[in-house]
Amino acid sequence: MRWHRAAMGWAAIFLASFVAQASPASAQSFNSYHCADGTHFILAFYPNDKRAFLQIDGRAVTLKKGLTVSGRRYSGSGVSLIMTASGALIRHVRRPVTACELS
Repeated sequence: MRWHRAAMGWAAIFLASFVAQASPASAQSFNSYHCADGTHFILAFYPNDKRAFLQIDGRAVTLKKGLTVSGRRYSGSGVSLIMTASGALIRHVRRPVTACELS
């Protein structure tokens, strides 16, 4: 039974460290955006991670960084996001591209 308690202890430590790394409080950048078409989303970037984490339409989406000449482009799960100097452009769920700004 001792090994069982030890295994549970290590599992709890591992889970706690994973939750601490993935919590919004550790986000390097955590911003709320409002778009021209009424869409509202929350965007987070974490240190040492090239992906963007998005909360839109009540669901969480992880976007992979793509290649682009200017700005930063991210896409995944039917969502495309382009970060510009003045804000962001987003396209999701077969909707047209919409300009967004920090709210």
